Amino acid sequence: MGKGGSLSEGVIKNIIISYTYVAIWIFLSFTVIVYNKYILDKKMYDWPFPISLTMIHMSFCSTLAFLLIKVFKFVEPVSMSRDTYLRSVVPIGALYSLSLWLSNSAYIYLSVSFIQMLKALMPVAVYSIGVLFKKEGFKSETMMNMLSISFGVAIAAYGEARFDVWGVILQLGAVAFEATRLVMIQILLTSKGITLNPITSLYYVAPCCLAFLFIPWIVVEFPILRDTSSFHFDYLIFGTNSFCAFALNLAVFLLVGKTSALTMNVAGVVKDWLLIAFSWSVIKDTVTPINLFGYGIAFLGVAYYNHAKLQALKAKDAQKTAQQVDEETGRLLEEREGNEGGRKNEPED
Repeated sequence: MGKGGSLSEGVIKNIIISYTYVAIWIFLSFTVIVYNKYILDKKMYDWPFPISLTMIHMSFCSTLAFLLIKVFKFVEPVSMSRDTYLRSVVPIGALYSLSLWLSNSAYIYLSVSFIQMLKALMPVAVYSIGVLFKKEGFKSETMMNMLSISFGVAIAAYGEARFDVWGVILQLGAVAFEATRLVMIQILLTSKGITLNPITSLYYVAPCCLAFLFIPWIVVEFPILRDTSSFHFDYLIFGTNSFCAFALNLAVFLLVGKTSALTMNVAGVVKDWLLIAFSWSVIKDTVTPINLFGYGIAFLGVAYYNHAKLQALKAKDAQKTAQQVDEETGRLLEEREGNEGGRKNEPED
């Protein structure tokens, strides 16, 4: 077989591998969301303790991340001083704990489909907080796009059959804290040259997150669990749920490494639509035409936002490549002039 045939086989193999990682990520993300809903919903498993569930996840993920980094050497640890950890990782851990606590709490009050619609506000929150902290430049065109996403989510909320004010407040709070966390990662870590993948992120952030969650857990959930004599820890349910949560982080690590962040965004859109369909067909949540119309508007806004970000990244990469070419050309010209000058100075026989 010729060289062209081998190349084609290689390309096909890479495509198959990439789509396999995408499918695994969608499946695990889908599973974790539905599993969390099953555990927390009072009409299903009926264990409405979101802080406890999040702490179980963090304990499990901390342990496995430690084993992968320190014992099996699957991932190299990041060199980090104590001062950097306290100033950079601890605030991110605090924000992450609040985001997880509130987002898991929302499953008690809202349907899976409506929560996915509210999550469409994430680009709006990230952009707004980025502008506030001067990490993003204010652009009228981008702000109009953010308003269109917000308008679409507002229509979806108007058409929601199981609208619960407290549930919406919890989910919007989770979006706000998660968006702040993402911006803080840029400010506190990326700007200092520290890059954490999902495994090293769990290794450093999960224990910190666990410590922050312990405070509200003692006050809010521990007294209730202590007085509930009928509760017995279900190792199968919580073990498999925690393993799925960790496997999802591992899948993110593999997906971003083999494809790109944009591929993950596109996969996220597919997952959201699948969850809405599953919520309607299997869980029997009510999804109204107004829901879908509003989410459709928000979806188009998010798709345009991702497209604009991709174009900006391409332009930045092209500029960087052109600069490298110019530098290399300049270096070669200098070497050539130096060689010619050396030959001129050589004595003649």
